Amino acid sequence: MDGGYRRFLILGMVYAAVAASFFAEAQEVTGFRSIQRLTNSEVQLRLNSTSSYRINVSTNLTVWEPLVSAARQSTQYLDSGAIYRTNRYYNVVEVTDTNFLAGDHIATDDGDVIVRPVNHASFVMRWKGMMIYNDPVGGGARYSTFPRADLILVSHSHSDHFEAATLSAVRATNGVIIVPQAVFNSLSTTLRAAAIVLTNGASTNINGVQVEAVPAYNGNHARGTGNGYVVTIGGERFYMAGDTGDVPEMRALQNIDVAFLCMNVPFTMNVTAAASAAKDFRPRILYPYHYRNQDGTFANLNDLKRQIGTEHGIEVRTRAWY
Repeated sequence: MDGGYRRFLILGMVYAAVAASFFAEAQEVTGFRSIQRLTNSEVQLRLNSTSSYRINVSTNLTVWEPLVSAARQSTQYLDSGAIYRTNRYYNVVEVTDTNFLAGDHIATDDGDVIVRPVNHASFVMRWKGMMIYNDPVGGGARYSTFPRADLILVSHSHSDHFEAATLSAVRATNGVIIVPQAVFNSLSTTLRAAAIVLTNGASTNINGVQVEAVPAYNGNHARGTGNGYVVTIGGERFYMAGDTGDVPEMRALQNIDVAFLCMNVPFTMNVTAAASAAKDFRPRILYPYHYRNQDGTFANLNDLKRQIGTEHGIEVRTRAWY
């Protein structure tokens, strides 16, 4: 094993020993069970967890940043960012915050954004107490453990992205819904009062979050009927692709920090098209989502990683969307 791996492996072992000593009276403690570098240089972290916890990461043992918050039931985490770091150190702390939200931490100039996949094209993000929902469908019960949405982004009118009953169930009292015109036309009077229509190229600002609608189209989705979104939070730019094909407007995106890319056949892109586009606009972090094909199979995410490679500095984060 290389020197950097030995260092963070040793840290994990030392931390676990310190935790065990500190919580000597407990039957079990939350700590690392193993830290393993995989053949592709990603790192698999396995934990013994007795409560919710947060894994922090450092490259120098001086500055630590939150990497992920997880519930007790989650006992492993794949650190795909390790492939770009010579030194990678970890620690884990128990979390008792009543506002706890499990998910990946994305650092911004003004606090962390926590990203939590829900299903297919649906996910939630929290920033400074503000809840942002992307394409929520599936009924209110699916989101019952999350705070209600202060901002909802709806990409287009297909039923796996838009469901009026779910919008009503998850929206906070003063929550704002961003929609294309085709979705607005299907809203009730109550939901229309909470909605802002954005056409491709238009933008708005909601409580410090800048939202720009960008084109999302292909042979299955007529141009102008749906939106992708570029959302700027604390200086970080998040791209939600919606349902799009491999279009020039996506390849021309600039300074995207985090991208959510759709890849299912035959409705959006295949893996090769998604990988090629990502290598053009080069997000720092890429979440493949919306990757269930029409026949019920799933896009090959390992193939996506292979095709993207490491020369462009793109961290591909595979998470549990299904």
